[in-house]
Amino acid sequence: MRASGLTRLYLLLVLVLVLLAVAAAAAGASGEHDFRRDFEVVWGEGNARFRDGGREVELSLDTRTGARLQSKQRYLFGRFDIDIKLVPGESAGTITSFYICTGGARHDEVDFEFLGNTTGEPYLLHTNIFSDGKGEREQQFVLWFDPTESFHTYSILWNPHNIILYIDGVPIRVFRNNAARGVPFPAAQPVHVFASIWDAEDWATQGGRVKTDWAKAPFVAAYRRYNVSNACVWDEEHGRARCPKATAGRRRREAAWMAQKMDWWSWMTLSWVRMNYLVYDYCDDRRRFPDGSPPECVIPIGRA
Repeated sequence: MRASGLTRLYLLLVLVLVLLAVAAAAAGASGEHDFRRDFEVVWGEGNARFRDGGREVELSLDTRTGARLQSKQRYLFGRFDIDIKLVPGESAGTITSFYICTGGARHDEVDFEFLGNTTGEPYLLHTNIFSDGKGEREQQFVLWFDPTESFHTYSILWNPHNIILYIDGVPIRVFRNNAARGVPFPAAQPVHVFASIWDAEDWATQGGRVKTDWAKAPFVAAYRRYNVSNACVWDEEHGRARCPKATAGRRRREAAWMAQKMDWWSWMTLSWVRMNYLVYDYCDDRRRFPDGSPPECVIPIGRA
């Protein structure tokens, strides 16, 4: 089959997966989470505006400050979903983010960071994964839609087997647990969930060449449908995680997400995303790693 035929096949597969994911999200959105109840505004309090009874929040960036939310609870493994609509129009110099992080010098962290751009130019999605204090695992993507026109769902699945990043149910990145091969994997430190908007004009847009146009401020991003119903809540008093269980008849068993890995459809879709929308992969950066790629890059992506 020619390359064009493969591309059409990938497009068809992705379309099916997106439609299924959107339908599942619509059916499963319970609306039980309240940003005012579940998060603290850790900076920029006046720039976090809660809407619809706390079910939606707008974070804004102006000449004074940005804003950041931090979940009140911590989690050890989980699936974290949130809908985001990014800053429309001129957004150069701004970063809108959604991430999980442990804090501390040897922190673990998984990032969605959206790098703003000049009007008419696409956002760049910057992802990174830190384990045991080591990051520098950047992958960057352009998107197959305009993230400023409507809300889209961004998800982090983190279990003992892998970390998978999704957009509208489409996997865009996987980081396997290769601790047995000497690659640290986040598995012991509980995380907070964060959402923020901030100014990073020194590097965010075209390497810092395009600065923030403050005449266009305030820059506003909206968040909704935060969902952590599939996550293990960290019990601060006893120092352990409490995980939701799935019920089958009278028996309770481990929830499916805790064992979830990439299936055949997921690998096909991930390949399509990498082929068409991946614009930077640290594993391929020979200038940064002249003596050889980091160890996780040498392990085939589909092999544990």
